[in-house]
Amino acid sequence: MIPKKNSKQNIDRFLGFQDEYDRYRPEAPVMIIKLLTDYLGTTPSLVADIGCGTGLSTFLWNDAADRVIGIEPNPDMLGKAIDKLSRLEEPQSITFVQGYSNQLPLASDSVDIVTCSQSFHWMDPESTLQEISRVLKKGGVFAAYDCDWPLSLQQNVEERYNQLISKTEELLASLLPNEERAYKWDKEGHLSQIKASGAFSFAREIVFHNLESCDAQRYIGLTLSQGGVQTIMKLDATLLEQDIADYTAAVEQHFKGRTLEVLISYRMRIGIK
Repeated sequence: MIPKKNSKQNIDRFLGFQDEYDRYRPEAPVMIIKLLTDYLGTTPSLVADIGCGTGLSTFLWNDAADRVIGIEPNPDMLGKAIDKLSRLEEPQSITFVQGYSNQLPLASDSVDIVTCSQSFHWMDPESTLQEISRVLKKGGVFAAYDCDWPLSLQQNVEERYNQLISKTEELLASLLPNEERAYKWDKEGHLSQIKASGAFSFAREIVFHNLESCDAQRYIGLTLSQGGVQTIMKLDATLLEQDIADYTAAVEQHFKGRTLEVLISYRMRIGIK
C-alpha cells in the first residue's frame, strides 16, 4: 500500500533534480533537536525521518540519537542521500531505506521520534498518522515541520516569486489532467489532522526561525527547486523562460553580488503519543 491520492505522481514529482534540491534547500536547523528531545524527555534511541529526500533533515540527528533511519520513496532522492552517507569517513548511526509513509519498515512501539520535514503535505494524512502511531513508543513524538516560502527578503522579489509560482500552477492545471498531477494537502490542516487522528494525547504548533547565509544563486536555486517549477521545465522549459528570467533579474538586483543573512521561518506541528 502506498499513500492515497495520486501517490505515484507525488513521488515522481521529485525525480531528476536531486542535486539541485540538495544544493539549495536548507538543512534542518539544530533547534529541532532541542525542541523534540525536550518533549521526549530523553535522548532518543531511534529517530525515523519520513520523506527524508536527500537527507537534509536526517543527518541532523547523527550525533543526537543512537540510531537514525531516513525513509524515502523516490529513488533519485534516496540515491543522493545514500551517496552522501557513503562519503562520510566516520561510522554513522544513520541508514537510509526505501519506504512509504503508511507502510513503514519499522517494528511497532520502536521509535522515539518521527519527523516529516517539508514532506507531510505529500502524504495521505489519515493512513500516515495511524502508521506513525503504530511505530511510536508511548510518549514518542511526531513532528511535521515546513519552511514558509518564499524566504523573507524584499517586497518586489517576493511578489515576483508569487507570480512565478502562480504561473506554474496555472500551467500545471492546463497541461496535465487531474489524474496526472501531484496532490498536496494544505499545510494549514496539519495540526487539525494530528488532533483528529485520535492517536496523540497532546498536539500543538510551534513557530521558530533560523538565519542562513544566502546569495542570489542560492535564492534563485531555492525557487527553481520547487517541484511544480521542475515539472513545467521537464514538460517544456520555454513556457517559464521569460518568467524565470524576470525573477532572476529581480533577485540579482537585490543581492548585488552580496551574501546576506536571510531569515527562514518554520512552522512545526507536533503530536505526542
